Amino acid sequence: MRVAIMQPYFLPYIGYFQLMAAVDAFVVYDNIKFTKSGWINRNRLLLDGRDTLFSLPIQKASDALDVVDRSIAEDFELLKVRAKFATAYAKSPGFVPGMQLVDEVLAGSRANLFEFLHAGLRRVRDHLGITAPIIVSSTVPIDHGLKGQRKVLALCEALGASTYLNAIGGLDLYGATDFASRGIALQFLKPRLTPYPQACPAFVPALSIIDVLMHVPMPAARAQLDDFDLIEAAA
Repeated sequence: MRVAIMQPYFLPYIGYFQLMAAVDAFVVYDNIKFTKSGWINRNRLLLDGRDTLFSLPIQKASDALDVVDRSIAEDFELLKVRAKFATAYAKSPGFVPGMQLVDEVLAGSRANLFEFLHAGLRRVRDHLGITAPIIVSSTVPIDHGLKGQRKVLALCEALGASTYLNAIGGLDLYGATDFASRGIALQFLKPRLTPYPQACPAFVPALSIIDVLMHVPMPAARAQLDDFDLIEAAA
């Protein structure tokens, strides 16, 4: 049983979905602090040949609140976000199905931040043909007061994981020995980010999954889900 555990993100890059496609169960945190400087409510698209941020405005609230307790700003203007994608990718070969997916994601309930992100991740998962279930962290019966690696280990054990697969960015966060002592292998997924045709002179990697879908036919996009290397954690 291979398990991955991640924060929820707004239309994240392909590496996120590579991780989802590579596991038997994908856990998404709802009971984790919202970080202003992170990628929970924003990502990047390609606009006029440059990577450009798009984001969800968040209603002001205490920084101590978890993602599940945060709300999207009441003045959020869906049409402005949609227009940014429509302008950026108007001439892209995958514009019609790409915009249909954007519309379906943006059509989700916009009151609760986590519910919106969770619904969007499920919609993109289904679009890509990924079959791994997305499990909300708070529904797993563990001590949710645990933090960091201890919480990850508890989630893995509760789900019967034999392998914990994490994004390459977490390489320095976890110890292989600690996982091995619980009978769990530790691996990291490193996306290759192989260039694909974009409407700019030089390839811009790691943009939102929407950029891939706007430029790459669906069979090739699905093939990119396997375009990664697995790194074994050193003991």
